[in-house]
Amino acid sequence: MAAAVNWTRLTEPWPDPASLADIQGVPVSWPSSSPFAIEDIGGDPDDAPPTTALGRFYLPPGPHAARSVPAVVLLHGSGGVLASRELTYAPQLARMGVAALVVDSFGARRDRGTEFIERVLNITETMMLADAYSGLAFLASRPEIDPRRVVLTGFSYGAMATMYGIYAQVADKLAPPLPNGERLRFAGHVAFYGPCIARFDDSRTTGAPLLMLIGGRDAITDQGRCAEIAADLRRGGSRVDTIVYPEAVHQWDGAFAPRLIGRNLAGCSFRVERDGTIRDTHTGLAMSGPFRRKIILGLCTLGAGPYPIGRDDRVRAQASADYGHFLAGIFAAPPRP
Repeated sequence: MAAAVNWTRLTEPWPDPASLADIQGVPVSWPSSSPFAIEDIGGDPDDAPPTTALGRFYLPPGPHAARSVPAVVLLHGSGGVLASRELTYAPQLARMGVAALVVDSFGARRDRGTEFIERVLNITETMMLADAYSGLAFLASRPEIDPRRVVLTGFSYGAMATMYGIYAQVADKLAPPLPNGERLRFAGHVAFYGPCIARFDDSRTTGAPLLMLIGGRDAITDQGRCAEIAADLRRGGSRVDTIVYPEAVHQWDGAFAPRLIGRNLAGCSFRVERDGTIRDTHTGLAMSGPFRRKIILGLCTLGAGPYPIGRDDRVRAQASADYGHFLAGIFAAPPRP
């Protein structure tokens, strides 16, 4: 049962990465799809072509009773899977009794782009969500995993997908079916420094809680818009907790010393309509393909400068404790129906 996990351990200082050499994880793959936008899910199969998702699976050491191990699904940022982030959190979690599935949405779609700009334009948040929900089905197929105690966690670009995935109109289309006709849901969602860009016209959620972890000096994350989205989600049926680390900039858990990168997306603002159409609120354009996506992102970042990122070990330690506290609360509670 879930009580086998040392819940208190999740809120204490996390294992030293140098002590995790024995927890390597194994490469895995599973069936997924590549819908460009939310409106492409569940329609013409050509709009969501089959894709083999790729990832790395970390299982806690030791024998496991059936359906006894909780899990997390980790979605990377726009820089892809990082050794200092996803490939560090995953073995840390495994050491503490939580299985981890690191999803590599970029690696599974190299035909769509290998350079940074190509990937961001052609490999969308919706594709990451397809990998996440099909990854939940993969975990449910594992005899040791408790599929009702799986938390979706994303970083930056992946955090955007994580927040989108809590909306009912997304989960109703992507969540794996259960034998009783219902659909499996994530037990919780966690967004590490996720840009708050899209608001949904239909605010209904799966009912799962969301934890938003935000840097107070993160120029790419508009705290006012994050508060609006949090209010939407609360009205839609989810508990939303927001924690702000006052001195943190973007990607406090990366490998890089403070520096400026990219173009700031804070000026971008999208609406997701009830039919799944993603629309730019400034121009009214629908994000219906890579060309439109390029135009919309180009216009909403026109004149925008770079934004700061920077590793901060103090913030990382506190964020890990806050994340662990959230996980412990979910894993210790009875599963939601």
